[in-house]
Amino acid sequence: MSTSQRGTRAPAPEDAKAQLRTSIRKARLHRSERRREELAQLLRDHVLAMPEIGDAQCVSVYASRAHEPGTLPLIEALYARGVRILVPRLGDGLQRGWSPYQGADDLIERAPGRPPEPSGEFLGPEAIDDADVVIVPALAVDSRGTRLGQGGGWYDRALEGLDPRVPIVALTFAAEFRGPDELPLPRESHDIGVHAVITPEGMTDLTA
Repeated sequence: MSTSQRGTRAPAPEDAKAQLRTSIRKARLHRSERRREELAQLLRDHVLAMPEIGDAQCVSVYASRAHEPGTLPLIEALYARGVRILVPRLGDGLQRGWSPYQGADDLIERAPGRPPEPSGEFLGPEAIDDADVVIVPALAVDSRGTRLGQGGGWYDRALEGLDPRVPIVALTFAAEFRGPDELPLPRESHDIGVHAVITPEGMTDLTA
């Protein structure tokens, strides 16, 4: 193989993912707090319009960090409806788990860089089996349902045994969704796909 041929070889999936994460995180920094709040309200409205959400008694929703697609308006709306909300939480030894949402004042950043977490009862990884819908964060999503996460593999491991009938819905910003005519995201065997993606512009069913 010539040097020129080697130079055109596509990067390994993990390297391509790392490059994408850097680029997307940098782009997210340019949104003002006011704009992020506006977009969070649009995301809330689109999620609440889902028939599955209307029937749900328990929903898992991530607690967003500053530059992620915002979830607090959605969480508060679900909480006001009496829906049980499971928020991701790390236990001892970084054990994957969940805790019930008990109000915005109870969400605390317990370590630098970690998402806010509730202070209530720590529930083990099996608690996700109670969820009727799972809302997950994403840096990007493509039309095949491939989700680009933060790189730790937390959700891929947490959702491994989830009932396939439970909708997994990713939230992203509009520019972070790659349609069928765009280059798909790199995907590895351990990646758990999503059934739908919601951006501030609306919802796209990825199972059709």
